[in-house]
Amino acid sequence: MLAVERKGLILEKLQEEKKVIVSELSALFGVSEETIRRDLDRLEKEGLAIKTYGGAILPENSISDMPFNVRRKKNMEGKRIIARLISTLIEDGDHIIVDPSTTAVSIINALRDRKNLTVITNSIEVLVELSDQTGWDIISTGGTLKENYLALVGPKALEGIKSFNADKVILSCKGIDMDKGITDANELFSQVKQTMLAAATQRILAVDRTKFDKVAFSQICDFADLDLIVTDERPSDAWLAFLAEKGIQCLYGKQTV
Repeated sequence: MLAVERKGLILEKLQEEKKVIVSELSALFGVSEETIRRDLDRLEKEGLAIKTYGGAILPENSISDMPFNVRRKKNMEGKRIIARLISTLIEDGDHIIVDPSTTAVSIINALRDRKNLTVITNSIEVLVELSDQTGWDIISTGGTLKENYLALVGPKALEGIKSFNADKVILSCKGIDMDKGITDANELFSQVKQTMLAAATQRILAVDRTKFDKVAFSQICDFADLDLIVTDERPSDAWLAFLAEKGIQCLYGKQTV
C-alpha cells in the first residue's frame, strides 16, 4: 500500500472513531509502528490530527479541512436529498456554476437527464465526473490546484468566472450562522465563491443540516446575497422564521417553505 493511500485510510478512521491507536494501525496496515508515527507526524503538520500518547485524535471542527476523498463520504444520504431537490430547479439549457464541494458531485449526477446544460466549475472532481457526459458544455474556470482539494483557485480562477453570466450558481459552505452569515474554511475558496455569486442570476446555497449554527474561518457572503437555501432536513422554527424575514426561500426534504 502506498503511503498516500494509508494516509487516506487513517483519516477515514479518524473521522469515524475520533481517535486512532498506533499499535492498532500498525497491525491493520502491516507496517511498523515507527511508520505509523511518521504518518501521524505528517497529518499533525497538515492540521488534520493531534498526536497523543500512543496515537492521535481528531482536531475540533477538522472536517472543514479534510481532503476531498474523505469529506465526500460524510452524510451521503443528506447530499443525495439535496441533489434531488436541486435537480427540480434546473431546466434544460441552463447555464450553471457549481463549486468544488462533495455535494456538487451528487448534484451534477442528479442532473444527468437534463439536456444542453452548460456547467462551469473549478472542481476537478466534477470535470472528471462529467468527462463522459454527452450534449453538455463543460467549462473549467482555470486556476491553481489547491493542495488536498480537487479545486482550482487563485487569480486565474477568478478571471475565468468573471467572464461568464450564468443562470444559476450552486454553492456549499462550512458554516451558516444568523450573525456571521455564510462561511468557509479557506479564504481562497471564499474569494472564488464570492465571484461565482456575482456571475449568476439565481444564487442557491446547498447546505446539509450539520452546517447550521456553525462558523468557519472566512466569510463568503451575507444572507442578502442568497435567493434560495436547500438542505436535507427541516431547519428549526427559528431558522425558518429568520430566512423568511430575509426573503430567502428554503427547500428541505420534500417540503417547501
